[in-house]
Amino acid sequence: MAPDEAVVGCTGKLVIGTRGSEGPGEVLVRVRGGSETFFAWSDEPLQRGTTVLVIESRGTRQVVVMAWTDPSLDEPDDGSGSTGGSR
Repeated sequence: MAPDEAVVGCTGKLVIGTRGSEGPGEVLVRVRGGSETFFAWSDEPLQRGTTVLVIESRGTRQVVVMAWTDPSLDEPDDGSGSTGGSR
């Protein structure tokens, strides 16, 4: 089956952890207006619940993932020691 390019660049959450080169896990990915599951491969083992980024499609509902933290959710550090709120 041809690679599924629509899933590349999407984020998801591991519902079954990956085992690195020892075998895949399973990831729930938000794609095409819904959520779909794929076998998930990674270079390093990743735990269940890890947020991941899909970096490659292997076709046949298999993807390569890496751990991901969304930088837009990080609060900027203004050096004040404050974590936000009103002034």
